[in-house]
Amino acid sequence: MDVDISAVELKNRRKKNWLIAGIISILLVVMIWGFGVGLQPSIKRSAIRLAVAETGDIENTLSASGEVQPEFEQVIISPITATIQQVVLDAGNTVKAGDIILVLDKESTQLSYEKQTDQLELKRNGIAKLKLDLAKSFFDLKINDSIQAMEISSLRADLENAKRLEKAGGGTRETIETSEMKLRIAELKKKQLENDILVKQQTMNMDIRESELAAQIQAKDLQEFQNKLKKSHIVANRQGVLTYVNKNLGSKVNEGEVLARLADLGSFRVIGTISDTYADQLKIGMSSIVKINETQLRATLTNIEPSVQNNALSFELALAEPASSLLRPRLKVEVYMVTAARSRVTRVANGPAFKGGRVQDIFVLTAEGNAERRTITTGLSNIDVVEIESGIQSGETVIISDLSTYKNIKQLKIKS
Repeated sequence: MDVDISAVELKNRRKKNWLIAGIISILLVVMIWGFGVGLQPSIKRSAIRLAVAETGDIENTLSASGEVQPEFEQVIISPITATIQQVVLDAGNTVKAGDIILVLDKESTQLSYEKQTDQLELKRNGIAKLKLDLAKSFFDLKINDSIQAMEISSLRADLENAKRLEKAGGGTRETIETSEMKLRIAELKKKQLENDILVKQQTMNMDIRESELAAQIQAKDLQEFQNKLKKSHIVANRQGVLTYVNKNLGSKVNEGEVLARLADLGSFRVIGTISDTYADQLKIGMSSIVKINETQLRATLTNIEPSVQNNALSFELALAEPASSLLRPRLKVEVYMVTAARSRVTRVANGPAFKGGRVQDIFVLTAEGNAERRTITTGLSNIDVVEIESGIQSGETVIISDLSTYKNIKQLKIKS
């Protein structure tokens, strides 16, 4: 038969059930927590790169490439058309003023010089002959002028005689008029001869002067030719290092062709190239950084080439330390053009974690030694550091490795 349960017993039973339910709930929570801890993503500390945020200065840069070149490089060209007879010094040799670098075969040039010498002598002989011919022509004109003067005197005497005869009744008016006509004609011929003498004298001087100038020009050309012949031994006119020598023995070189390059390795410059998309950001006088291995040298932009080749713009940098021992000809270097700079900002070492976006997520170590995902805002950046405008404080440790595979994870356990 059924037995009535007292109210007290029912109350105790309810307490017991609540207690059991509570214990079960606690156990479930503990189990779930333990299961979650066991599944929390983790990464080994040795697999990541860490950097501590700090306060300092930063420069925003544009990446470019460059090549170290001597600040001074002399191009030695062939003074004549000749063949290379002997190579005395090769590229890489140090030379001093007066050292012979190349010897050219000047035989054909020597023959040309001798031919021009003979031509100049013929021209000078022609000038002497011209002077004689002109002197004779001028003398003949002077003689003809004297003869014409004598003829005029004779005609005047005849006219006077005709006039006297007419007065005496022994001549006619026609005889007088004929004598006057002959006299006028003779006087006109005399004026013509005098003008011819004047013009002849002027043209003589001009012809002689013209011939003498032509001879002087040829003589100067010949002197220059002779000087070039003397330079058939290609010598250094200053101390330096040979960076190039044409050593093709027996090959023909034309006048003006490059035979050697002589560089002064006491100081250097950098010739850089950058994408033409950054052309509007380059300004004469802007600061730049030249990186050689782990060493940075400061430089200043001094020249920008006006033309673009293969979508690249060339420029020239003057180094603050042009005589640095790290520099050598044709050395390839990294160049960073400084477009902006800020002081006393929060910055952290650059790494794969920074994707270039202004706002992005990154992992920061917590006090417990794990990592939490945090949204940050970046500012200026260069190859070495990134400015942090918000999201990270100076002194915090940041993971700068690429953790994009954990982009949906808020917490990351760091294993030793």
